[in-house]
Amino acid sequence: MSGGVEVNGEPESSDSMKTFGAFVQGLREHAGLSREEFGGRVHMSKHSVASIELGRRLADQGFVDAAEGVLGNTGALRKAFERVARQPGFAVWFRKWAALEQEAVSLATYECRLVPGLLQSEPYARVVFGNRIPPLSDEEVEVQTAARMERQHMLRQRPNTSFSFVMDEHIVRRRLGGAEVARAQLGHMLECAQLRNVEVQIMPMESEVHAGLGGPLALLETPDGRHLAYSEGQQTGQLIADPKDAAILHRRYATLRSQALSPTESVSLLECIRGEL
Repeated sequence: MSGGVEVNGEPESSDSMKTFGAFVQGLREHAGLSREEFGGRVHMSKHSVASIELGRRLADQGFVDAAEGVLGNTGALRKAFERVARQPGFAVWFRKWAALEQEAVSLATYECRLVPGLLQSEPYARVVFGNRIPPLSDEEVEVQTAARMERQHMLRQRPNTSFSFVMDEHIVRRRLGGAEVARAQLGHMLECAQLRNVEVQIMPMESEVHAGLGGPLALLETPDGRHLAYSEGQQTGQLIADPKDAAILHRRYATLRSQALSPTESVSLLECIRGEL
């Protein structure tokens, strides 16, 4: 997708991100800090630090401010980040959403196209990126897959954040990548569904009602109680911050959850589909 964003919200890597990451790494190593030590001081896991340093993840202003405090307050990081943030590949709405997502107390996703990125197994994600048109290089596929896997750490690293997913049944029945990949994907999703802070629901194909016909959407609630939304389509993406518009989408999602199978019923269906493969 344009705007520097892949389906399900990962930014495309770029030379500017890699350069900024290398700059962060150089300053960190000069300060004599390991990734784990540095991560502890900027309130980030060593995996997230690695993703920024390798150019797989777009840093946000909060990281830059914290890193400046750890690395001497020279202002060099802020100046370098300004150049990255001005890159045309990173739309303002995505930078805002990515930052909000890191602080959200709840995240919700409805999908009608493919398994949400936070629930994708590594083989499935690799197939998704391998189906891109125009094609990605092997290296680009691996970079995007690694970024998606790194992003999934939030499911386990943030046990106090609620994650809700609703997806159409045809998504989990599609054998994208073949039966083996599909079976592994179902197993991965079932593992995620066992986490106390994760709910997975399936909208059955035989349902005669469907509140999500307007397309995929992502929702979040901020620590101060604001409700925001994000809508994504081919070559487009939009952060929806207007309270009235966001409220409509949150109501739609609430209706979707009531129309979908319960989490327990959904797990049973996923197990049944996996058994058929």
